[in-house]
Amino acid sequence: MARINVIILGSGLIAAMHMREMLKGPRTTRIQALIEVSPSSREKTTAWFAEQGKPCPPFYSSLKECLAGEPQPDAALIATPHKFHFEQARDCLKAGLDVLVEKPMVMNASEAHRLIRVRNQTGRLLVVGFNGSLSPAIMKAKKLIAQGKIGQVTGISALVHQEWKPYQKGTWRQDPEISGGGFLFDTGSHMLNTVVDLAGSDVAEVSAILDRSGTPVEINSAVCGRFRNGVVFSLGGFGDSTNCNSEVRVMGTKGVLKTGIWGECLLFLPAGGSEFKPLLHSPKGSTWSQFVKVRKGKMENPCPPEVGLRLARLMDMIRQSAASGQMVRKKR
Repeated sequence: MARINVIILGSGLIAAMHMREMLKGPRTTRIQALIEVSPSSREKTTAWFAEQGKPCPPFYSSLKECLAGEPQPDAALIATPHKFHFEQARDCLKAGLDVLVEKPMVMNASEAHRLIRVRNQTGRLLVVGFNGSLSPAIMKAKKLIAQGKIGQVTGISALVHQEWKPYQKGTWRQDPEISGGGFLFDTGSHMLNTVVDLAGSDVAEVSAILDRSGTPVEINSAVCGRFRNGVVFSLGGFGDSTNCNSEVRVMGTKGVLKTGIWGECLLFLPAGGSEFKPLLHSPKGSTWSQFVKVRKGKMENPCPPEVGLRLARLMDMIRQSAASGQMVRKKR
C-alpha cells in the first residue's frame, strides 16, 4: 500500500503527539494538510514544525475548504474538542476517508449509533484512538479471559487519579457544552473504555455519584454497576488529586489480572499465589502506527465504533443516575 496522505483536524497537544510519530515514518505517512481555526494554534504548530526541521503543511479553516483545495487525501485524524467529533468524523467518512478519531468517540450513545450507520453506509475504516483497546496488553488480557485463564470473571475494579482540576481550569475541557463532561469523560474515558472492552458486554445497571468540586463539570466520581453478562464493576475517577496513575483489576475464580487504563502493563495473580507476576506481550506501538496496521490489513480493528458505543451507553447511564440519585437500569 502506498504512503498514506492524512489530514489532521485540530493541532493542539494531542495532535502534536500524533504528528511526532507520523514524522518518524515518512515512508508510511505524509501530513497533507491541517484544519485549524485558531490563529495562535497555527502559530504554535508552524513553530513546532520548524523545530522539527520540517515545512509546515498548509492550514485550512474547514474540512470543506481543505477538500476543495487539496488532492483527495486517504485518511483523517480528528483531534478536536469532543463536541465536534461526531460531525467531523461523519463528514470525513462521507468524503471517502478512513478515520482515526481521538477519544471519546462522540458525546453520547445517539451520536454513536448515527456514526456507526455512516460507517456501514460508506464502508470506510473508523478507529477510535483509545490507548487501552490499542494496547497489546489489553488485547492479550481479553484473549486470556476468553480462554478461561482466570476462570469465571466475577468483577472488575478500576480507578484513575490526576491533578486535572487546576490544570484544566479555564480550558474547553471544563466547559460542558464543548467537552460533554469533566474528568470522568476526559482522562476517565480511558478507564471506562478499558473496562467495557475487557468486560465484552453492555451495561445492565449503574449507580453513580458525580462531584463537581466547585466547577461546571464532574471532577470526582464513584460508579458501580453490573454488566449484562453478570459481571459487577466499580469505578473511581479522582480529578482533584496529584500525579496521574491508574489501575484495573479483573477478578476471576482462578486468578486476577492487573493492568492500567492505558494498557501500560499486564500482570497475573493465580489462585493461591502471593504476588502478581508480569505476563509477556507484544511491545506497544503508537496509536497512529496501530491505525496504519489496521488500514493495511495487518491486524483487525481493536477499537471499532462499537466499542465507542458501549462507552457512550455507560456514560449516558452514569449521567442519568447522578442526576436522579437513583440506579439506572438499561431496558433490553
